[in-house]
Amino acid sequence: MASSDPRIVPIRVIDSQNTVTQDAHDHQGDEAEGPRSVGRPPPCVLFVADTAINEADIAHEMQHHRAIKPELSRAAAARALVVRELLRREIERLGLAQTVEPVGRESDEEAAIRALLESEVDERVPSEDDCLRYYQQNQERFRAPDRIRVRHVLLAAAPEDVSSRLKARSDAEGLIAELQANPVLFTDFAMRHSHCPSKEQGGELGWLTKGQTTPEFDRQVFRLRQGLAGFPVESRWGYHVVCIDEIAVGQAQSFEDVRYQVSDYLELQVRQQELQHYLLTLQERYEVRGLDAIEAAAA
Repeated sequence: MASSDPRIVPIRVIDSQNTVTQDAHDHQGDEAEGPRSVGRPPPCVLFVADTAINEADIAHEMQHHRAIKPELSRAAAARALVVRELLRREIERLGLAQTVEPVGRESDEEAAIRALLESEVDERVPSEDDCLRYYQQNQERFRAPDRIRVRHVLLAAAPEDVSSRLKARSDAEGLIAELQANPVLFTDFAMRHSHCPSKEQGGELGWLTKGQTTPEFDRQVFRLRQGLAGFPVESRWGYHVVCIDEIAVGQAQSFEDVRYQVSDYLELQVRQQELQHYLLTLQERYEVRGLDAIEAAAA
């Protein structure tokens, strides 16, 4: 049976000359009373000296630091914002912003950062001995790329068309079986069956180095031995009957061939080390709080 007692609804009468926004803020109470949803700034756990970097700033920066896990993206974004604030503070301390003119399409901030790093981070060019020593210790890295001479027959099928792909694979297996018995038919099969423009050249793709074709095709063909592949090679385009006509292993490159490449690499490594050391110096000058916790959460 329903109660006959009248329901009492609490009503608060506000007689105020303030704006609605101000009243809403005033009546939220202290933080101890619970979370506030109106007029409350985004939470902050990251600080550079007395400057707070809030979660909204980090979330906005995360779009420039894509990663497999959001925690990794958040940590990278937080580091970038900390570095930017450290540099901004140092530029302000040295009064560089008023003395630097942007070059090209540089913004005022970019110009000031460039001037700061040019003045504070040493530009050290590695010596000839440094380059030679690195070359001698890493000679396996310095050789010409491997090359393969390839012919193929492409049996095209769209990635989402399951039945067409099954048929293309089956047809490719049939062609392989025939070619194993009679290899001289490859050119004829390419001209009659291939959906690649290379069919006009009998399926010839010529000499290839890694990275010249689609990644999935590239990965597979560079693992093949010389001769006709005993299975179809799958790619986004369909299935390929592949023949490796020749393999040329990249030859070792002399120091003279790669000395400038080695010098550029070592110069970049040294500059990165110097920059890291400089940023650590700035962190001692302007205390950073909260970054360690964000990075720990991403580990």
